[in-house]
Amino acid sequence: MSDGVSNGEQGSGAILLATNAANIPLENYKDMIEKHNHEHGDARLFGLPMELAFAILSGITLAVGFAVGTLVPSAPNWLPVSGYVAAYFFGGLFTLREAIENALYRRFKIDSLMLVAAAGAAILGEFAEGALLLFLFSLGHALESFAMSRAKRSIDALAELAPERATVLRNGSPVDVAVEELVVGDVVLVRPNERLPADGFIIKGQSAINQASVTGESIPVDKRPVEDRAAARTATDAVDEVSRTFAGTINGMGALEIEVTRRSNESTLSKVAALVAAAETERSPTQRMTDKFERIFVPLVLLLAALLLCAPLVIDEPFSESFYRAMAVLVAASPCALAIATPSAVLSGVARAARGGVLVKGGAALEDLGTLKAIAFDKTGTLTEGRPRITDVIPAMGANESELLQVAVAVEALSDHPLAEAVVRDGKARLDAPADRKAEGLESLTGRGVKAMLEGETAWIGKAEMFGADGLEPLGTPSADAIEKLRDKGRTTMAVRYGGRDLGVIGMMDTPRDGAQETLTELRKLGIERMLMISGDHARVAEAVAAEVGLDEARGDLMPEDKVATIEALSQEAKVAMVGDGVNDAPAMARATVGIAMGAAGSDVALETADVALMADDLHHLPFAVGLSRKSRSIIRQNVYVSLGMVALLVPATIFGLGIGPAVIMHEGSTLLVVFNALRLLRYER
Repeated sequence: MSDGVSNGEQGSGAILLATNAANIPLENYKDMIEKHNHEHGDARLFGLPMELAFAILSGITLAVGFAVGTLVPSAPNWLPVSGYVAAYFFGGLFTLREAIENALYRRFKIDSLMLVAAAGAAILGEFAEGALLLFLFSLGHALESFAMSRAKRSIDALAELAPERATVLRNGSPVDVAVEELVVGDVVLVRPNERLPADGFIIKGQSAINQASVTGESIPVDKRPVEDRAAARTATDAVDEVSRTFAGTINGMGALEIEVTRRSNESTLSKVAALVAAAETERSPTQRMTDKFERIFVPLVLLLAALLLCAPLVIDEPFSESFYRAMAVLVAASPCALAIATPSAVLSGVARAARGGVLVKGGAALEDLGTLKAIAFDKTGTLTEGRPRITDVIPAMGANESELLQVAVAVEALSDHPLAEAVVRDGKARLDAPADRKAEGLESLTGRGVKAMLEGETAWIGKAEMFGADGLEPLGTPSADAIEKLRDKGRTTMAVRYGGRDLGVIGMMDTPRDGAQETLTELRKLGIERMLMISGDHARVAEAVAAEVGLDEARGDLMPEDKVATIEALSQEAKVAMVGDGVNDAPAMARATVGIAMGAAGSDVALETADVALMADDLHHLPFAVGLSRKSRSIIRQNVYVSLGMVALLVPATIFGLGIGPAVIMHEGSTLLVVFNALRLLRYER
C-alpha cells in the first residue's frame, strides 16, 4: 500500500467503493486501491515515497544555492539562482499538480496560494524566500501524507486478509484455484494455520479459529462440524456459531473441510472492508460545520488580501512590500489544518474500531456515538443469550404433553424466530416418539404469535394476549392461570390451540448474558446516564430480566411500532442509541440517534441497517465502541481549536510584519500536529 497518499485524496479506496460497496469482490477492491495509490504517489525514489523524496531534494538544492550565494561571494549570480530554481522545481511539482487538479474541480486551496506566493517572490527577485516557501510546504505536505497513510493502511489491510488461492476438493482430490473461482457448494480444504478462503460451515474436522480480524474476539473460537449438512445448506444464516466460518480468519491446529456458502465478493470480510472504506467519505457534523465555515472564511480572506494590496494608496510603502504582506496573509489564513482536523480523526477512529471488531459507518455515527446519554436495549439476544430453553410444559384439561409438543414442534419448525428454534429443539428432546407431523402455510402475527394449518385444522401459538382478540376465542381459565403463574417466575410464555381446543402452555427462559452487568457498569462510567430494556415480552418477564442484569427500567408488551414510539420519545430528551439484532429491531434502530447491531458478522441485514455493528455477538465490545467514539470526539475538538487558534494568531501577525517563511513553518506545523494527534486513536485501548 502507498506511503504517499495525497492529503487531497483521503477518500482513496472509499471513493471507488462508495457507489457499490456491497458487490465489489475483495480481490477487485485490492486492485483498485493499488491502482489508485499508484496514481497518487505510490512511486518511490531512493526508497522513499516520491513526494517526500522530491521535498528532500528541494531542501538540498535550496541549501546548495544558499551556501553558494553566502559562502562564495565571487560566484556568478546565476549559480545560486540555479539552486533556487531547482528547489522551485522539486518543491513545486506536486504542489502544481494539486493546484491544477483543484482548478479543474473549481476548488481554491492552499496549493494555489503557495504557488501564487512563490511566483510573487520570484517576481520581486526573492528567489531564496520563494524556494524556502515551496520546500517547507512540500515537506509538510509529504510528511502529512506519510502520517495519514498509517491510518489508511489500517483500513487497506482488511483487503489483504483473505488469501488469493484456495484448495477445493473436486471428486475427492485437492485442486488449487483462485478464490474468485469458488462457488456456493464447493468444499474447501483448510490446513492448520492457513487463512480461510471463504465464508461457509464446517462439515469435517475440529479446530480453534482466530476470528479477531472479523469479529474482534481476542481468543480463538472452538469450531466443530454441523450436525445436519442439508439443513445447514438450506438455512445458512441459522447455522450455529460453533460451525460457521468467515473468510480471512486463521485456522488453528486441525484440518477442516468447509462448504462454501458465499462467493468471494459476498463474504463478510469483503462487505466489511468495503463498508469501512466507504465510511471514510461520510462527513461528520463537525466536518460539515467546518466546510460551511471555510465557504464563508476563504472569500473574506481573499477580500482582506485585496485590501492589503491597496495599502500604497493610503500609506507610504512600496507596492512590493504590500504584495509580500498580502501573500503572507493568504498563507497564514489558509484553513489547511482545519480542513484535515476532522477527516484525520474520523479515519483513525474508524480504522481502530474495525481492528477491534466494531464497524462504524462514517464520521456522523462516530461522533453521534460519542455524544450518547441514553441507550435502549432489546431483550432477546442482546441482554440475554438469545438461546431460550423450555422450562415448563403445562397441558390443558383433556390434553397431554405429547400432543401439545407435537403440535408446537410442527408449527414452529416453519419459523426462524429464536423462540421457535427452542421449541423445536427442546420439544423434540422431550418427546418419546418422533415429531413427524408436518404443518404448512405459516402466517406470522407480528409481535403476537403465529398460525399454520396442520392436518386440515388451524393451529395457533402465541402470547396470551393474542387470544380473545381479532375474533379468536379467549383462553380457558386453566391456561390463563398457568400463564400468570409462569410470568410471576419470569418465564416467557406461549399458549397452544389446535382447532377449537386449548392444548396448554409452554414456559421458556432465556439466560442473561455473561458479563452483562459488567458491561452496563462500564457504560455508566463512560457517562451513559439512562439505560433501559424494551421488549415485546410480557412486562413482568422484562422486569425480571432487567433486575437480573442490573437495569432499573424495563418496558414490556411492546409491539414493533411501540418500540419506535419509545425511541422517539427518548430522543426528545437526549441522544439515544438502540441496541438490537439489526433485523427485528430495524425500525426502532432507524429512529435512534445511533442504531447498534450485535452479532453482525453473520447477518447481511444487520451490516446494512445499523449505523454501528458489533461484529461479534458480545456485549463487551459496546463500551469499547462508546469509549473510542468519546475519545474521537475529544480529539476532533482539540484539532479544531488548534486549527482555528493558529489562524487567529497568524493573520494579525503577518499583517504586522511576520514573514512568509515563519508563517509557513507554523502553518504546516499546526497541520502536522492535528494529524499526529488524530493518529493517537490508532493506539486507543479501553
